[in-house]
Amino acid sequence: MYGKEFRLARLIGPESQRTCLVPIDHGTTLGPIPGLEDYLNVVQQLVNGGADGVILHKGLLKKISKYPDLAKGRFLVHLSVSTVLSHDASRKVLVCTVEEAIKLGADGISVHVNLGAAFETEMIRKLGDVSKACLEWGMPLLAMMYSHKTPKETFHIEHAARLGEELGADLVKVDYPGSIESMEKLVNGVHIPVLIAGGASMNNPMQFLSMINDALLGGAAGVSIGRNIFQNENPELLTSIISDLVHGRLSYEGCLNLLADKDKVAI
Repeated sequence: MYGKEFRLARLIGPESQRTCLVPIDHGTTLGPIPGLEDYLNVVQQLVNGGADGVILHKGLLKKISKYPDLAKGRFLVHLSVSTVLSHDASRKVLVCTVEEAIKLGADGISVHVNLGAAFETEMIRKLGDVSKACLEWGMPLLAMMYSHKTPKETFHIEHAARLGEELGADLVKVDYPGSIESMEKLVNGVHIPVLIAGGASMNNPMQFLSMINDALLGGAAGVSIGRNIFQNENPELLTSIISDLVHGRLSYEGCLNLLADKDKVAI
């Protein structure tokens, strides 16, 4: 277990016990969407902005390893894939193994499960397989757990988080349940760090930061946010602001003051 604890310590702030992760795995599902056309530039901004980890697929990590300025970041390899071109985009299949990710230098593993989807059982079984391999190799496991049919139903979000923990995840990513009180109830039902997803781009960083702040007040251990960061006009600065908020280096009011400068961040 020493290897897993070592790697988790690289992803989670030692003082705050929180983390700011940025997934950029969307290219497999959605294609080269705005913000991800030049993924090398995006990764550079995320690393410079202080992201604790970037979640991506194996092919991108293989490419990034050739650039010293990018390779200094922390990376989790996402094993799950589906595409919007499929008749069932909710069915996630595994396209990488824990062993492959280790060979590529990954700091952690990420898996996506859609509960309530037609192939839920298959995805749950694969999560169990990956969890076993992560235990064997000492790799941190982030389980992205979504209630596919009822994404805003608080109890279903709680169920998703609990399932992730019970199947061996070290961190779990779920949708924000909607309020500080609901967040408190959610985190009281598990004993691993709970990260909040960002969802589709809000085009409103102030509203977005309000959600993050409420989640943190409710006990969230951080965020795993993609489109609301990499589709912003200044991903580096926004990553820095969110990271500072997550780790307690900047107050919510301080974040709003920085966002008020329209020359820095699109609002």
